[in-house]
Amino acid sequence: MLKVKNLSCGYEKEFVLKEINFKIKHGEFIGIIGPNGSGKTTLLKAITRVLKFKQGEIILEGKNIAKMGFKELAREVAVVSQDCRVGIMTVEEFVLLGRIPYYGKFQFLETGKDKEIAEKYMTLTDTFKLKDKLMTRISEGEKQLVFIARALAQKPKLLLLDEPTAHLDITHQVAVLDLIRKLTRKLGLTAIMVLHNLNLASEYSDRLIMINSGKIRKAGTPQEVLTYLLIEEVYKTVVVVKKNPFSLKPHILIVSEEERKKKYSP
Repeated sequence: MLKVKNLSCGYEKEFVLKEINFKIKHGEFIGIIGPNGSGKTTLLKAITRVLKFKQGEIILEGKNIAKMGFKELAREVAVVSQDCRVGIMTVEEFVLLGRIPYYGKFQFLETGKDKEIAEKYMTLTDTFKLKDKLMTRISEGEKQLVFIARALAQKPKLLLLDEPTAHLDITHQVAVLDLIRKLTRKLGLTAIMVLHNLNLASEYSDRLIMINSGKIRKAGTPQEVLTYLLIEEVYKTVVVVKKNPFSLKPHILIVSEEERKKKYSP
């Protein structure tokens, strides 16, 4: 589905990502983890060509994205970001923005087919009931589901999500991630998601890519990546790693400074 080969990119003269290499299969749910400033969001920007890369290439289903037009790329890749500006519009109007990559040369308004597709994905994300509400009048959890509905209206094959659970309570976190996993399992959608919460990344991802200081430190299953040694090395904090009793995936427990002092004080 996606091959990233020897990718290096950054801002002006600073290289943020250096010699990144990985492959992703169709239908995989990939979690991108790493400390703040490690290059996670930069990677998503490179995949969408928002950020030009200095060297390397990104191949999407056999096509070099550098040779794809932006409209063509928007039909293949959709993004759910943290800083999406909504403006004064209804939920339905916002979701219909996802149909713009399919507009004809002199088309300025959506068609009946566009509305059918928007309705389909609002129904799938349980946001159809909100369609006439203003985006500024719905909750953060509802907004995140609407963002996903708009991205799905693009009918992409690859969905990129940058911290989709930020600022959400646990109920909405689970709802968003359950939905994304359902999309990968039932619709064959491929998803790459940046997450700070290691336990959520562990529970929902098929594989993880851990980035540190602009390089891939480790890639593999959650069991392979989320060891206490790697977490302590990369995040510079003491943790205990246990197994989730249901999924058997790694579950990370933090250890406060106070507790560390109690344990190691003479």
